[in-house]
Amino acid sequence: MTLAIGNRVFAPRAWAIVATIAVLAACVSLGWWQIGRAREKQAMIDSFARGTASSVVLEGVTVDELPRYQHVTIRGRYEPARQVLLDNMPSSTGRPGYRVLTPLRRNGAAKLLLVDRGWVPLGPSRERLPIIDVGTGPRTVGGRLDQLPVPGLRLGPAQAPGTGSWPRVLNFPRAADLEAALGEPVESRILLLDASNPDGYQRVWRPALGFPPERHLGYAMQWFALALAALVIFIALGLRRAEPTGVHGS
Repeated sequence: MTLAIGNRVFAPRAWAIVATIAVLAACVSLGWWQIGRAREKQAMIDSFARGTASSVVLEGVTVDELPRYQHVTIRGRYEPARQVLLDNMPSSTGRPGYRVLTPLRRNGAAKLLLVDRGWVPLGPSRERLPIIDVGTGPRTVGGRLDQLPVPGLRLGPAQAPGTGSWPRVLNFPRAADLEAALGEPVESRILLLDASNPDGYQRVWRPALGFPPERHLGYAMQWFALALAALVIFIALGLRRAEPTGVHGS
């Protein structure tokens, strides 16, 4: 590949062409992936906002029929004898502790709904679990539907061997882990109890974003900038001064 440009010739070597194409493809692909992640995070923020705008009375409706973060009102009874402490759950300020999942038996429902009653701090030791008692009388609770917390990397089982007492400490359990612990079916989603409802602990609910959309857009711009830099370097290295041609007599 040779192209004359004034007194210079653009003649990149074959290896440079292959390497530049590979770098451009990778950088552009990663940039668009980051833009896609930013759109997903923004959609979560919008969904969280929409959930606040209206509430649904959850009677005769399964949670799977409603969107994530939908605000619902539920009638039922807590079952405090079989509560779950979600391990490795820091507070909104980063303090170590647990989140409290309490089974709620909905009126006329076949599955238990787990209500996340909020965050409690880690005690002096892991052998001394926090007191998380709650009454068993009928009540009406409100909150948002959400998914169970998911780890960035899952290592080992949800439950440590030999731990069979209640409350049960579980590390990032799946619905199947909760069903095995409780001995009956559970809903695929949990309820994030409203901060205004009683019987709860520290509750600062927000979309589970990790990085905000702006961070992903910033990363996308970095990848596109790297692609542009690679293209400039490719052009600069491929330009050479043209060799003089012709025969000069004396």
